[in-house]
Amino acid sequence: MIKRWLTQTRPPLFVAYCIAAAFCTYFCMYAFRKPFGAATFEGLKFLDTEINLKTAFVISQIIGYTISKYMGCKFCSEIGRAYQAKALVAMIIIAQLALLGFAVLPENLKVAAIFINGVPLGMVWGLVSRYLEGRKTAELLFAGLSCSYILASSSVKTVGGWTMESGVTQFWMPATVGAIFLVPFFLSVFFLNQLPPPSEEDITSRSKRTIMDGKDRAGFIRQFLLGMILLLVLYFFLTAYRDFRDNYMPEVFTAMGYASEPTLFSRADYPIAFGIMVVMALLNLAKNHRRGLLAVFAVMISGMLLMGIATVLKDMDKISGMWWMILIGFGAYLAYVPFGAVLFERVMASTKAAGTAVFAIYLCDAVGYTGSVGIQIYKDLGHPDLDYYQFLRMFTYAMAITGTVLFLLSSIYFYRKAGAAIPPLER
Repeated sequence: MIKRWLTQTRPPLFVAYCIAAAFCTYFCMYAFRKPFGAATFEGLKFLDTEINLKTAFVISQIIGYTISKYMGCKFCSEIGRAYQAKALVAMIIIAQLALLGFAVLPENLKVAAIFINGVPLGMVWGLVSRYLEGRKTAELLFAGLSCSYILASSSVKTVGGWTMESGVTQFWMPATVGAIFLVPFFLSVFFLNQLPPPSEEDITSRSKRTIMDGKDRAGFIRQFLLGMILLLVLYFFLTAYRDFRDNYMPEVFTAMGYASEPTLFSRADYPIAFGIMVVMALLNLAKNHRRGLLAVFAVMISGMLLMGIATVLKDMDKISGMWWMILIGFGAYLAYVPFGAVLFERVMASTKAAGTAVFAIYLCDAVGYTGSVGIQIYKDLGHPDLDYYQFLRMFTYAMAITGTVLFLLSSIYFYRKAGAAIPPLER
């Protein structure tokens, strides 16, 4: 009944339904991934080393998440539509069982539990994206989906903070938050699974999206080798930056002199989500895919510049710590969010490359989360005496400079690739 209605309803209602279903699904997933970030696990070390126990938890989950991204390059690009909803439900059940293990196991074994938690969760973005990609309104749909993890990360940490204030321990808090969101996740997946496949009009506009076997994936890499290397190097550090800011937000605020308060996370991220949604939605106005690709790169470059400018202003005491966190977060997400689909949607559409954008997304994610692990180990072992604010400040300057250069080079590469794929009379 819902599927039939969706095939007949007006485009604005269809877009609204898609965004709502995808947003709710991914928002709920974050309740199984990020709530433990609200706890500090202060004073606890991993196996009597200099590595903080929270760092061990973050790294362990990211390692699981990273392995999942490498597996997802194959799994999410090959899975058929009939199995997507079942896979989503299975992933979350495994993740919640792991959080229960995190609650009851001894401290050092909790690291293994949080690792297991990360493995299935890394598949969720690709499975949700498969419902949305290849549609002519893809930028609008992914704008809504992208807002979900910006809002969810701070929201579930806020819920985690409230849960601990009500008396739940920091080790039981993640499983408690997950239990709260379990039924809403199942309902969201049900509604997401009602979406019909892309229409003929969508296929004409964006090119048909197909599953990719090993030969297809190797062919894609050969086709865009130099550009993908530039993007992978950049995403290696960009993901590490975004994750560091996200995971250690309580510590950064403390280092800047802010009192511990659960709503700090939401106050720092909610304005970002609104701004990102507007910018990503505006990208849908570019109907020419080659120009749209250039617009995406312009947005990502502007994000890098904003991060650098905001940090200069903070050093000059022109803005507060809260505004600095908002502006560097907005800049980082301007660069980070398009990797989640919009960038490769435009690459696929402008070059008429065969396959699915999910493969390129997952390849970048796999490399990116590898960088996230490395940076956090580097912080604890290489700069143990440097507070989280000062480390993030230096990291921001490095990202602003390096990111701008790499984005400029990759934009030139893909713009030329898109031009070569378009006959002269169509340019």
